[in-house]
Amino acid sequence: MLYDNLAVNEQGHLTVGGLDTVALAEEFGAPLYVLDEDKLRENCRTYVQALRENMLEGSYPLFAGKALCFKGLYPVLNEEGMGADVVSPGEIYTALAGGFPAEKLYFHGNNKTDEDIAYALDSHVGCFIVDNHQELARLDEAAGVRGIRQRVLLRVTPGIDPHTLQAINTGRIDCQFGVPIETGQAARFVADALSRKNLIVEGFHSHIGSQIFEAEPFCDAVDILLDFAQAMRQAHGFVAETLNLGGGFGVRYLESDPVVDIPGNIRALAEHLRQGCAEKDYPVPKVLLEPGRSIVANAGLTLYRVGGIKTIEGYRSYVTVNGGMTDNPRYALYKAPYTVVPASRMNDAREFTCTVAGRCCESGDLIQENIQLPEMRRDDLLAVLTTGAYNFTMASNYNRLCRPALVMVRNGKARLAVRRQTFADLVACDL
Repeated sequence: MLYDNLAVNEQGHLTVGGLDTVALAEEFGAPLYVLDEDKLRENCRTYVQALRENMLEGSYPLFAGKALCFKGLYPVLNEEGMGADVVSPGEIYTALAGGFPAEKLYFHGNNKTDEDIAYALDSHVGCFIVDNHQELARLDEAAGVRGIRQRVLLRVTPGIDPHTLQAINTGRIDCQFGVPIETGQAARFVADALSRKNLIVEGFHSHIGSQIFEAEPFCDAVDILLDFAQAMRQAHGFVAETLNLGGGFGVRYLESDPVVDIPGNIRALAEHLRQGCAEKDYPVPKVLLEPGRSIVANAGLTLYRVGGIKTIEGYRSYVTVNGGMTDNPRYALYKAPYTVVPASRMNDAREFTCTVAGRCCESGDLIQENIQLPEMRRDDLLAVLTTGAYNFTMASNYNRLCRPALVMVRNGKARLAVRRQTFADLVACDL
């Protein structure tokens, strides 16, 4: 099985966190997002412990809310010692509604509006990740009006390619996020930030991309960031207390994907950082990481009911399900791989080659192509694994479909964390 929280019971049904997925679908309906809270907590502890053991005191992980964001998630993150990365006022509001401490929120975004800045300041968000000169000016002004000095990190781009999917590569020079080091613009960005009387510059932020399976790209980023930090110390006497190295450790979507040694990667990264600081006689900074996908992806799966089975003679067979790109748009966007299993018939031979398609009026509404399943029947239950990240948060109401419910499972019990949308919800904002 792809992950250790998945198994097959005596009925031949897929289980998650010890609970029968067929029973979950019968109780809560389908499509259904299922999140294993024990796996979620285990993933949080992996990061928290590795950073605590290997990095300077005060280093800790920030959960990237863009991967998954709902109110009931944030008490769990807080209990496990996580901070949180938020990218919009809506994510800030959700985190605060879940009781998450505002001082542990780090506010991202490459186009924070004046309203965004005001809302975050009035909500007492702990730190802004500042993206550009215009934001610096508006944030400085807004903080001054409120009589506060706001903590900030400056987002810079190191100009390296971690060899990941182009759509999730954010470390290259030509990118809408951050200010590039190589062109000299980041140096001017730092000078601008240090001149602002209402801002406290704590250090630098860098995010090189997602689905990175080894420590080497992060070590490369550290080398560039330390060279830059040393130059800023020489130019301004500024010493960065914090380096935020972003997120990016990958997860396994398929059996063929490598297993990621997150503690080992963090240990290697810490050793590389200490060595680089020693060579430059630079004080070792605190390190923040922003895991999102690797916290929640393998804790989640999505359940679907099979509807139609159609074979186009001489071409291929389609199995259609009662969800699709509305609850998982990632295959339609960039052919994201997933493992699909027959949750209600796990012990049956899988000799039927088919494409799993959604119910939307789009030829691109596919879940996966050319996979092996048993000969499907209407009302069979399919499970798409590793959907805890970027499925719920990217869901839409395209074709006026209602978003699925989200259920959390723990200690042999399931609880509804987000109710299924109703038709009334679809028109609630219509006038």
